[in-house]
Amino acid sequence: MTDIFSPVTLGDIALANRIVMAPMTRDRAGPGDVPTDIMVDYYRQRAGAGLIVTEGTQPSPTGKGYWRTPGIHSAAQVAGWRKVADAVHEQGGKIVMQIMHVGRAAVQANKDADAETIAPSAIQCPDKIPGPDGVPVETVMPRALEIDEIPGVIAEYVAAASNAIAAGMDGIELHCASGYLPMQFLSSNSNLRTDRYGGTVENRIRFVVELLEALAAAIGAGRVGFRICPGVKFNGMDDANPHETYAALLRAVDGLGLAYCHLIHIPLEGQDALDLVRTNWNGAIIENGGLTLDKASAIIADGKADAVSFGYLYISNPDLVERFRLGAPLVKASRANLYTGEGDDRKGYTDYAALGA
Repeated sequence: MTDIFSPVTLGDIALANRIVMAPMTRDRAGPGDVPTDIMVDYYRQRAGAGLIVTEGTQPSPTGKGYWRTPGIHSAAQVAGWRKVADAVHEQGGKIVMQIMHVGRAAVQANKDADAETIAPSAIQCPDKIPGPDGVPVETVMPRALEIDEIPGVIAEYVAAASNAIAAGMDGIELHCASGYLPMQFLSSNSNLRTDRYGGTVENRIRFVVELLEALAAAIGAGRVGFRICPGVKFNGMDDANPHETYAALLRAVDGLGLAYCHLIHIPLEGQDALDLVRTNWNGAIIENGGLTLDKASAIIADGKADAVSFGYLYISNPDLVERFRLGAPLVKASRANLYTGEGDDRKGYTDYAALGA
């Protein structure tokens, strides 16, 4: 029986255990969207995870939509992330960067003044998003991408992935969930295109398939993972048939040799989402979503997934693996400080103590 604390290899990335730190936006980047020294400490503290997936990181100014999220498109950003990767590696950990282009899910005040907002179709995201002061406001009306612009967007992702590797990351994770740009192409209600990137399911998955192919060619398929959440309604998603859409996507990329599929597991009418992935995908799976140690251990022991990821628990338990191993109490996070330190970025971020500290 496989143990949650046993090693596993996802693609080209060897993990010391099967416990993954999930990507979480924390809004602590500095001027120029550069990772800060406090962010270095944050990731270093959590390097006991078998794998860390960084917070969503924009591949370009256009891809940014939230306040103080980090980028990976400038030399200063690459240098900042190099400090993060080195700190994690010094502690024996592994880390991949989640690349997140928000597409239409953007507030202009959170972006550079000259950074536009793009999407598959000119349909505004209906969900409000916090502005610089934390108060949710209406999103920007996006401009629909012209078909000849799409290769350029893919090239931005590829450059970002290459920058991540140059920064010392062990790989990248393509964010295809939460209503951001890749999911906007996938979903039938946000993609109303009539060209080869819209309409049929084969056309709607095309952007993500071409993107994953390009990323695999650029940095090696074994260093590329992707994250999905079939059926999620966040940021205005409402695909008419998520079973069909994600089955087609998974089958289309199954033979690329990618590192893993990271599933955010939510209820999906008519079929369990993990079963949907397992039926159409032969690669490694990271399971995420409302897990406890007992649930996660059972999923690994039963062979339903290769690794399991935790988000919220990692906020306040930097040594989560050790706490799980010892059966030690878990600390509850302060929700008030998820995205702000109220004047001190360390508050609710790097001030949670490890056992014995």
